[in-house]
Amino acid sequence: MNQSDITIFKDASALALGMAKVIQQAANEGNKHIALSGGSTPSILFDVLAADYAFDLKWSNAHLYWGDERCVPPFNAQSNYLAAKNKLIDHVAIPTQNIHRIRGENDPFQEARRYSQRVKTLVPEINGHPQFDLIILGLGTDGHTASIFPDQMDLLTADDICRVATHPESGQKRISLTGKVLNNAKSVIFLVSGASKADVVQNIIERKAEAASYPASHIQPITGKLTWLLDEAAAAKLKK
Repeated sequence: MNQSDITIFKDASALALGMAKVIQQAANEGNKHIALSGGSTPSILFDVLAADYAFDLKWSNAHLYWGDERCVPPFNAQSNYLAAKNKLIDHVAIPTQNIHRIRGENDPFQEARRYSQRVKTLVPEINGHPQFDLIILGLGTDGHTASIFPDQMDLLTADDICRVATHPESGQKRISLTGKVLNNAKSVIFLVSGASKADVVQNIIERKAEAASYPASHIQPITGKLTWLLDEAAAAKLKK
């Protein structure tokens, strides 16, 4: 990975601002299919977008999807969609028809099939798979990304667009885009903050042997660009 693919920001707020500028530039260039991530750092990103980019971003160009979702109703506090709705969608002029949520309240396996078809219908197909313009990913302390966990590495190579995943500790069902879809995107950006992620970030970026067991280390877009946006705490163990 080239150094130019890694940008380090002072803190999570600066990181979110940097990501917001990327989304603004993308959407202002034309219609974009963007898959969002859940988690605390994207939550800060949503705040920035709502506060600073409500009128400076062509929201009618942005089609929002989710890289993964917990199998809970949309009003449940654990819902990735709810976080985006409360902090972003309710505060900007994005058309309702541009919001493509995973219906976590439905039967997980039926919903994985429905959402797969939804993505297949709306997102242009390149290389035999849907090609998102931008996919934003988080990173777990166990090296998981989206809802592809270390004990479910088969999701990386599955031919389905979406699969049902199971959280290894809670047993909660989740629906996730699969590795082939993630790796087919034009641009994949890992948005990572916090000292708890420093070891995993170092292992992946410096290509240490243990990283092979991390699903996140297998995200390498086949024709697109991979970018890491980190805050100083997450990047603390990287070689200068």
